[in-house]
Amino acid sequence: MKNILLLVHDDEGQEARFQAALDVTRALEGHLTCVDVVVPPQAPAELWDGGAGSALLMAEERQREAANRATLEQRLAKEDVSWSWVDMVGEPGRCLRGAAAIADLIVVDRDPHGAVAGLVLESGPPVLAVPDRARGIALGGRALIAWDGSPEAEAALRAAVPLLGLAEQVMILQVDDGSIRIPAGEAASFLSRHGVHPLVILEKATKGRAEANILAAIAGQRADYLVMGGFGRSRLVEALFGGVSRSLLSKSPVPLFMAH
Repeated sequence: MKNILLLVHDDEGQEARFQAALDVTRALEGHLTCVDVVVPPQAPAELWDGGAGSALLMAEERQREAANRATLEQRLAKEDVSWSWVDMVGEPGRCLRGAAAIADLIVVDRDPHGAVAGLVLESGPPVLAVPDRARGIALGGRALIAWDGSPEAEAALRAAVPLLGLAEQVMILQVDDGSIRIPAGEAASFLSRHGVHPLVILEKATKGRAEANILAAIAGQRADYLVMGGFGRSRLVEALFGGVSRSLLSKSPVPLFMAH
């Protein structure tokens, strides 16, 4: 995992994802690609005059992003990381999907312009979704894996190995509803062959409680980030656009590493 893709846009979540992307890039000695997205604004009806209002708003948006780029480039010049810059115009999720072909990881905040679920579904690389209030990610701390034995959970586990190898403690939480295809013990054995020796936590599922189990484990185990696929659903679309995964995108206090 060497090629880290970062969404750059002057919004509330930028500092959180910027710091997390720097942490990952440093830790893995990778390369950070900053994708600076200018989002075309929608002109209100009172400004519509054959396109002049939209053009004015677009010029202001470009100016704001140019200033944002100058600020971040000054900061990046002081960081000990390899980096490059790409300018794009459009909807952030679509721009990131277009730029993700040779990325190993995409770093965003938890729901940048509604992009996270589409990125996990369509982009290919795993996604690190960072809460807006976070300031980086403690990769040398405590990692929690939410495990349901699904293909999505398997994909997330495999993709996260380079990060899990940096953690002080890795925990696998299995919330069992009787449908587990591959038990957490096998996931632990897989990780052990990569030099990662996790603690396995087994809990019985109560209908509608998987989200509560995971949030309680994040707090109780003092997890610094969460690894998960489409948790607790048989259909990927349902898992990512509804249910536990969607709920955790809005409620998790720690960064989420997601894949399918």
